[in-house]
Amino acid sequence: MTHTDAPLPLTGERTVPGLDVENYWFRRHEAVYLALAPACREAVVLDAGVGEGYGADLLARTARRVVGLELDPAVARHVRNRYLRVSTVRADLQALPMPDGGVDAVVTLQVIEHLWDQPGFLAECARVLRPGGRLYCATPNRLTFSPGAGPDDRPLNPFHTRELTGPELASLVADAGLEVEALHGLHHGPTLQALDARHGGSLIDAQIALALSGEPWPDALAADVAAVTAADFDLRTDDVDASLDLLVTAVRPT
Repeated sequence: MTHTDAPLPLTGERTVPGLDVENYWFRRHEAVYLALAPACREAVVLDAGVGEGYGADLLARTARRVVGLELDPAVARHVRNRYLRVSTVRADLQALPMPDGGVDAVVTLQVIEHLWDQPGFLAECARVLRPGGRLYCATPNRLTFSPGAGPDDRPLNPFHTRELTGPELASLVADAGLEVEALHGLHHGPTLQALDARHGGSLIDAQIALALSGEPWPDALAADVAAVTAADFDLRTDDVDASLDLLVTAVRPT
């Protein structure tokens, strides 16, 4: 259930649904939420870093309860007003306002790269999971998001503090006391691969170049970006180093 509310401004810190020029990034994030929805059915879910709220609302269609955490008061107010199925709480992600073992699943997508204390955050995620509960943590793959950047390099994205590779993400999660079950990578499917070829080899680079230049988008690019769907992405366990985004699934030991 949603309620009419003004959209959040597009700042680059989070993706916003309903904007044609942002549709690629929105669908890229939505694809992971859709993949996780079956695992969250009838569960008590904590969405740590809820952002605009569309993902938590998607999970809330079938979850028993979804609690969305957001520190920014304006963003938290937006989620609270727009997505009535989500229980929205203002909170610092370094100190989750949940009891030990209080949730069945922690979902945190495109968040950890924004945090300074990544190990502390993951330790908090482990604490609030019940024994047998699962963490689902997604983040951009540094190898493709920031090619050539090392583990100690400050990301070019001003909203990121540290970007990770697949092994680095899995190692951080394991160090938090969770058992890593799977590491997936999100890739372009056939439709997006065709669009990459149509737009000079990379649909992403074509969008970024125009965003940096301030030039208007060609009609063909605008139409192709607006037509992207979540189904155009593939989430799989092979060739993770070449993926766009990483998704680790881990369980709290019983």
